[in-house]
Amino acid sequence: MTPIRDILGDVAAGDRLGFTDAVRLLESHDLAAIGRAADVVARRLHPEPFRTYNIDRNINYTNVCTAVCDFCAFYRGPKSPEGYILDRDVLLKKIEETVALGGDQILMQGGLHPTLPLEWYEDLLQDIKGHFPDVNIHGFSPPEIHHFTKVSKRPLREVLERLARAGLGSLPGGGGEILVDRVRAAITRGKVLTDDWLDVHREWHRLGGKSTATMMYGHVETLAERIEHLDRLRDLQDETGGFTAFICWSFQPDHTEMEDIPPAGAFEYLKTQAVARLYLDNFPNIQSSWVTQGREIGQLALLFGANDMGSLMIEENVVSAAGTVHHLTLDEMRAAISELGWIPRRRNVFYELFEDEPCTATATPHDDSRRSFVSLPVATAAL
Repeated sequence: MTPIRDILGDVAAGDRLGFTDAVRLLESHDLAAIGRAADVVARRLHPEPFRTYNIDRNINYTNVCTAVCDFCAFYRGPKSPEGYILDRDVLLKKIEETVALGGDQILMQGGLHPTLPLEWYEDLLQDIKGHFPDVNIHGFSPPEIHHFTKVSKRPLREVLERLARAGLGSLPGGGGEILVDRVRAAITRGKVLTDDWLDVHREWHRLGGKSTATMMYGHVETLAERIEHLDRLRDLQDETGGFTAFICWSFQPDHTEMEDIPPAGAFEYLKTQAVARLYLDNFPNIQSSWVTQGREIGQLALLFGANDMGSLMIEENVVSAAGTVHHLTLDEMRAAISELGWIPRRRNVFYELFEDEPCTATATPHDDSRRSFVSLPVATAAL
């Protein structure tokens, strides 16, 4: 059996990490060695003297959902008196506030609403782009997109094409949890399974779109199933190259139907992220999850394979519904990066850098006279 240090040495040198060896790394308690190897890989992919972040807002346009997810404290059933659909004026006001704070993007997700037609989503996108043409809409998780195909009785490609024409700019990786059907069946009902989740991204990538990928771990999955999740993502990225980044976070059990499960701690988070950096050799970026881990661990994640601090997250509702609430100001976000010796640089969802640094609450990055991008080099790992 190959020693852990030899596995790490080979991967740090550019070899592709195999499934069995990746499981062994997750089973290992040698966090320091795994973290060092992930840091070597991250620095090879990103030798630039900066680390990145972005400014956006999580807008949940509805909490009504026909799926039953035991891990979710946010959703409400279709008949719940606590269900809502955001008034359009309220939603547009949230975007206006985001732009005023320097944001160039919204992350827009909701539940699987049983009655809203595809045309409603098209009208929503068109309305947003009509008011804020320069704001990217990073919207609709794969479970939502799959749900749209069922409600509209239209093929996936047509649904994605129509949403793109209406103004959808990129897809988030929400609803991934663990991409293993055994796990998905154990923690959720009425929600997309693994192959269909992946197919949403595959078809979006074939249309020329970009998306992010996620993993929520630390509940009923085995360590091997975590690697199976990463393996499915790596295979799809080999096929399409459409993922810009990967983000993982630990399950937040409070106020959910699974609150008896002990939460995974910082040790497990850093190890899982580091192994993800080693395994996902074809993913250009790894984001820290300070929203679930807090500032200190989120910052430390930059030494365990992450090259991006993620979003300032002006608003977040889903994780906070489970009782996990961490906040950072823009200055704190930038300081977390600079304290480690890197230059903080703001980017968009496509990892293009803003030149107007630093941004402030009075900046207007939506104004073309003040806003420009430079392309962030996308390094490709040796495969």
